[in-house]
Amino acid sequence: MLKEYDKLTSAQIYKLMSQTVIPRPIAWIVTQDEDILNVAPFSYFIPLSSKPATLIVSIGHKEDKTPKDTLANIRKNRLCTICFVNEENLEDMKKTALSLPKDESEVKKYNLKTKEILKDFPPIISSTKTAFFCELNQELDLGGDTIPLLLHVKAQYIDDEIIDSQDNISLDNIARVGKSFAKLQMI
Repeated sequence: MLKEYDKLTSAQIYKLMSQTVIPRPIAWIVTQDEDILNVAPFSYFIPLSSKPATLIVSIGHKEDKTPKDTLANIRKNRLCTICFVNEENLEDMKKTALSLPKDESEVKKYNLKTKEILKDFPPIISSTKTAFFCELNQELDLGGDTIPLLLHVKAQYIDDEIIDSQDNISLDNIARVGKSFAKLQMI
């Protein structure tokens, strides 16, 4: 079977790609607008470069075609914190995938614990074992429904329990595998 992407809808293409390029780590992105913390999971996310340390995440729009809160907040403040989902916070991550009004914080609604690590950046989710503190480098216009953002990694938080003296990290992140999730152990 051959699927010609120029003859498919965005939803059809997303379904095919998201169930083929697997597993994909879940970027649990924390952004801030004034005093409202927004937390949302994204699986269209991957490292792009080591030097400069750069990640790419693609963010879509709400059903009414306005930017998702994460995209609007990154555009406004140029900063975000990317926390990785593990087994301990999988259920919380699923809750944060639900859409809330812009003036309602997932942190408050779902009683998520956060921790300030790096001044000027949004906090991390306390149960995460590692997180990237990122600054928007640029937005790419591909002429489609999603907006790829190039994010420069400025710093990384790593729980002392998961890193050894040679900087080897032992993780059990959750990744997206099509419609479901899988635990990935990285040693």
